[in-house]
Amino acid sequence: MRDDTVRHIVVFLVIGAIAGWLASWIVGGSGLLGFLLSGVLGAFVGGYLFTALRINLPIRNVWLSQIVTATVGAIIVVIVAKLIIS
Repeated sequence: MRDDTVRHIVVFLVIGAIAGWLASWIVGGSGLLGFLLSGVLGAFVGGYLFTALRINLPIRNVWLSQIVTATVGAIIVVIVAKLIIS
């Protein structure tokens, strides 16, 4: 049971890092910590928005679907952060 929890957390962090890297590539930003933070927050934001707007991605691969969802959320997180900072 404990091994599954650790595995899920690691997969979540890896997906978040990938999503953060993709978002920073699209809208700017750098650094592994920044990628991870924007990606993890983006996973929550993207998941919430897609659920609230009833958007269902037509992607059969679960991992790819989660990366796309987290990336969209991370893009929103990075844009909002840039607006707040400037």
